[in-house]
Amino acid sequence: MKNEKAIVVFSGGQDSTTCLFWALKQFKEVEAVTFNYNQRHKLEIDVAESIAKDLGVKHHLLDMALLNQLAPNALTRDDIEIEQKDGELPTTFVPGRNLLFLTFASILAKQVGARHVITGVCETDFSGYPDCRDVFVKSCNVTLNLAMDDQFVLHTPLMWLNKAETWQLADELGALEYVRNETLTCYNGIIAEGCGDCPACELRNKGLHQYLESKEVGA
Repeated sequence: MKNEKAIVVFSGGQDSTTCLFWALKQFKEVEAVTFNYNQRHKLEIDVAESIAKDLGVKHHLLDMALLNQLAPNALTRDDIEIEQKDGELPTTFVPGRNLLFLTFASILAKQVGARHVITGVCETDFSGYPDCRDVFVKSCNVTLNLAMDDQFVLHTPLMWLNKAETWQLADELGALEYVRNETLTCYNGIIAEGCGDCPACELRNKGLHQYLESKEVGA
């Protein structure tokens, strides 16, 4: 893979930024793609653009506004509360989002001569999103190759990592402090440590504390 090109599906959050650093170690050339689906916080796009520029990565921004029209949810509407009821998907679930993102990222990859597409989905620490599962990604990979008569490879470096292990990977890549201070994970649009209260912040900060504690114990 050292001589090949890759596209990273990039939101500017903890997971996708860790994947971007991972890709820069694995591939000769890396580009990033961010999707504008009129998400709740435009700051997400600004952060993604800023990180890509900082790391010297060519950045693509694709208009996916149709997704906003088709899938009203807490990430696309200010009047929908972020919550999860027992036995139900959280209101932050955007139906079809990863399916569309991987499809359009692969179309872009074909245009720029990249064979590899990287996404930060994870089945270990997730909220039950069906399009974050390993079986979905594998199925999507087969479908994309059949649809475009190509041999794309979808990579999921975080698939079997919990949040503490994702922080560990960032540390191993020499990017712990960068990911900690420059990324936007918070559902309320606050960079770095975030609001501390939303589900995304709780998961991120719990994982960070677990990793830092284990690092101290192992020192």
